Amino acid sequence: MTDAYLLTGHVLTFDGDPFIRPWHEAVHILEDSAVLIEGDKIAAVGSAALTQGAQATHHDYPGHLICPGFIDAHAHYPQTAIIASWGKRLIDWLNTYTFPEEMRFGDATYANETADRYLDLLLDHGTTSVASFCTIHPESVDALFTAAAARNMAVVAGKTCMDRNAPDGLRDTAQTAYDDSKALLQNWHGQGRARYAITPRFSPTSTEDQLAALGALWAEHPDALMQTHLSEQVDEIEWVRGLYSQARDYLDTYEQHGLLGQRGLYGHAIHLETREVDRLREVGAGLVHCPTSNTFIGSGLFDLMGLASGGVRTGLATDTGGGSSFSMLRSMAAAYEIAQLRGTAVHAAQLLWLATAGSARVLHRTDEIGSISPGLAGDLCILDLASTPAIAQRHTRAESIWDAVFPTLMMGDDRAIADVWVGGTRRS
Repeated sequence: MTDAYLLTGHVLTFDGDPFIRPWHEAVHILEDSAVLIEGDKIAAVGSAALTQGAQATHHDYPGHLICPGFIDAHAHYPQTAIIASWGKRLIDWLNTYTFPEEMRFGDATYANETADRYLDLLLDHGTTSVASFCTIHPESVDALFTAAAARNMAVVAGKTCMDRNAPDGLRDTAQTAYDDSKALLQNWHGQGRARYAITPRFSPTSTEDQLAALGALWAEHPDALMQTHLSEQVDEIEWVRGLYSQARDYLDTYEQHGLLGQRGLYGHAIHLETREVDRLREVGAGLVHCPTSNTFIGSGLFDLMGLASGGVRTGLATDTGGGSSFSMLRSMAAAYEIAQLRGTAVHAAQLLWLATAGSARVLHRTDEIGSISPGLAGDLCILDLASTPAIAQRHTRAESIWDAVFPTLMMGDDRAIADVWVGGTRRS
């Protein structure tokens, strides 16, 4: 008989994009409600769950919020050990911290240990899915997908490709980038919950030949994802202009080589030109907001409201380790703060949607994750809305359910994660 579990508490549900529709029409909290899990999937929600789950094993979370598992749409798991390193901007960060650490991932044992530690940290923070860059080493990709499979997590990953402006030992070639990526894609893409992303780090570390080779691979495997970086810092953009003098703008360095498309994920995207925004919207590409990283290394203020309400698909991420936390709660708080600096107060409903359904949409996995709906995977994060004395004293003053949720988004950390379910199994 299939295992069945009835989870009771407040339940977060979605009925649309709260950046396009009024948030109160698109996002709902079913108070004192329920979710029924049968096997690895959600079987029913709300009153139907209570009726159908009468004989199921109960897990009661009174006063807690049952959310979809958080989805981190842009991260670098090889940077786990160097998170929160002091005082560098992007290029200095790469040369001082990132590249020396990534050199270690040719050692499969080290890669395996880091992947295990990283995914456990994510689960501790309520994140059940992630899209991560690996390193140039195929071993680093195998390590993350293997660790994810052991935890039944839905993960997107790819070998990071670089053939210039990187140290010896971290450069491949146009041909080896193509060959290694193709082999890894064929080994992992669609195996269980694994999905492959073709992964040029960014235009400055790839020659035109390498970008073209990866564009050709994407054309051969259009159901794969493609992830990279775009317009993170102004000095980076000037560097790109010098390297690609014939390109109209930064985005064009990808577009000219077959690396702009609906299944493309473009991290940061802070300093965009009008043409770039228009093209990203036109092709249906996904942008990924990395707020803690953008502030930590001084990149700038992403135009969340302008882009998301303007029809550009947008997700949310930690960008570990340029981002200074593994927590998507911290990313939500930072996204709120950045939007405030740009003159808009983002609602809690919009923040939760970004960290779940919005990120699932940019990863093209809404048929599996990101929402609490029948037929989707039983990936859930249970939020304690009074997890610390500071939050609890604010919680007692709440005048509505949304007023009760917001302090956890602003002040919560791993202590707010009361429970995590992955693929219908409670994490012990």
